[in-house]
Amino acid sequence: MKKLSKLSLVCVIFFGFFLLSTQARWHNHTKHSKHNHPHKISYISQPPSSSPGPAASYSPPEEPKNPYNSTPGVFNVRLYGAVGDGQTDDTQAFKMAWDTACQSESPAKIIVPNHFTIMIQSTIFTGPCLSGLVLQVDGVIVPPDGPESWPKNNSRRQWLVFYRINKMSLQGSGVIDGRGDKWWQLPCKPHMGINGTTLPGPCDSPVAIRFFMSSNLTVQGLRIKNSPQFHFRFDGCINVNVDSISISAPARSPNTDGIHIENTNDVKIYNSVISNGDDCVSIGSGCYDVDIRNITCGPGHGISIGSLGKHNSRACVKNITVRDSIIRVSDNGVRIKTWQGGSGEVSGVTFSNIHMDNVRNPIMIDQFYCLTKQCSNQTAAVYVSNILYSGIKGTYDVRNAPMHFGCSDSMPCTNLTLSYVELLPAVGDMMSDPYCWNAYGQLQTVTIPPISCLLEGAPRTLLSDEIDRC
Repeated sequence: MKKLSKLSLVCVIFFGFFLLSTQARWHNHTKHSKHNHPHKISYISQPPSSSPGPAASYSPPEEPKNPYNSTPGVFNVRLYGAVGDGQTDDTQAFKMAWDTACQSESPAKIIVPNHFTIMIQSTIFTGPCLSGLVLQVDGVIVPPDGPESWPKNNSRRQWLVFYRINKMSLQGSGVIDGRGDKWWQLPCKPHMGINGTTLPGPCDSPVAIRFFMSSNLTVQGLRIKNSPQFHFRFDGCINVNVDSISISAPARSPNTDGIHIENTNDVKIYNSVISNGDDCVSIGSGCYDVDIRNITCGPGHGISIGSLGKHNSRACVKNITVRDSIIRVSDNGVRIKTWQGGSGEVSGVTFSNIHMDNVRNPIMIDQFYCLTKQCSNQTAAVYVSNILYSGIKGTYDVRNAPMHFGCSDSMPCTNLTLSYVELLPAVGDMMSDPYCWNAYGQLQTVTIPPISCLLEGAPRTLLSDEIDRC
């Protein structure tokens, strides 16, 4: 009986404990359900923390206002859809980045990133933009590969054109590669035919980079190579600054001028290296106030003013300075070239402190310029005057005269001044004599080789009203 009483007591205690426990669990569940936070099991481990704290809550990243651009003012062409493999046509992506940046009210920068090659068809990038714009090329930009790949509806005379742009900088550590080799092989190109002749056929080839009717331009730091034709062309521009660029193409690549300017004023070309198959820098009609300094030029055709007066046209060029530069292994050094039959004037030109290294025509004025041997003689000519050659030193190729002043019969060159000109043969000791024709000027110092063919004073037959001054 005692045993039964003890067992009953144990059962009562156990049953009472069970009821209390059940009520506690029911009360606890009711309390949580009141706050409506259902329990979920997470299978993502949390990173360890050095000290315990409240659990971090996840919030999705805020979407940038511009879905193409996460940094204000910076427009990466990759974020606009450019693939950058050098084969996919990235023209539309690049154009979209340009159009968006151009509409930015604050200064904008378009990025061509490193390690990507952006292929662009012939395109005109039009302004004016709302503010200053930088095109930062750290990768590579290329066109379609050769004439066969060039779209038939696209212009074959130009590739990248910047039109009516104000305050633009084209800069970077990258490369603009014109892929010119297949264009140079066209039968119409010089040196491609038998014995250096040309053959008939389509001959248009694109200029790599053209700035047209633009102002306040800077080109800096880039490498540009293998353009089908001119590498740079500035037409109708004001305030152009080119600094620390490299331009290269093979010596036999035809018409691959490095920088050509036409109707462009206030130009500075500094600290650059140019080697190609034509003029390193060519200065066309309508150019004023041009300063060229610290240029290494060659192989190529030297630094030229002209050609001017073609098709009996009027040409005006004034206030040109070329100084502190090197020209090596080139067909010409510093040259002025005009066609017969032209009109206008070239004046106020200074060539100073220029070193020549094995150059065929270190100093040249050619007023009988002609690409063939079939040009007819004409009386009219561009008037060339007030040209200074100072500190022109180095070596020349003995196949040509070290100084060549071939001036018009009816329009002599006047006021040519030579000072500290010392030119020695690159090979051997035999010096060639300078050549002069109807050239008037003065020697401020003795020249090497001596020049005795320069006429003194002013021509009696030249009347002031006969000169078409600009």
